[in-house]
Parts: sequence; structure tokens; C-alpha cells
Amino acid sequence: MTLSFNFFNWLPLSVMSINEPKQKCRTHDYSQFIPGKDYVFELLNCSLEGRMTAIGQGIQPFDYILLRCDSELLRYQVVEIDYYADPPDMWMASLKKS
Repeated sequence: MTLSFNFFNWLPLSVMSINEPKQKCRTHDYSQFIPGKDYVFELLNCSLEGRMTAIGQGIQPFDYILLRCDSELLRYQVVEIDYYADPPDMWMASLKKS
């Protein structure tokens, strides 16, 4: 039994994966919600990172979360997110300031 590798059979597969459309990042606006009641946000690393627990569906890694701190609007990007089993729309995420 001979094993051979044909570069030209492999090439189209790698080109297709490189050219696949990237998932569009969405922005989820939590700026109108009340901290401590509607969500919990913990600042980490001098406000450059944070942990957030909230309710909402469809939030994915690389999406953005808008939060309000006094009169300032802050934008964080979701690094990692885990949904709870019960309730299924509750999640906890690691965020980084963007």
C-alpha cells in the first residue's frame, strides 16, 4: 500500500476555508439597563477587562456589549461566553475594552 500526497487536491480546500465569509460581529446595547438589577459587571485589570452576567440570547464571542457608566458609553468585546442551563438565556462572559 502506497500513500501519496497530492498538493493540488489539498489546495482548493485550504483556499475555500480562507475565503469563507467571516461571521459578522453584532453590538448588544445594555446601556439602558440598570447595573446590579438587570446585569452584574465586574471591572478587572484597570477597566481594560471585565466579567459580566446578564440575560439575553444570541450573544457570541467577538460581539460587542455597550454599557453606560455615569454619562460615558463604554464598549467591550466578548472574549468568551458561557450560557447557563437554567435559565437558558442567562450568560456569563469575559470582556475586553475596545
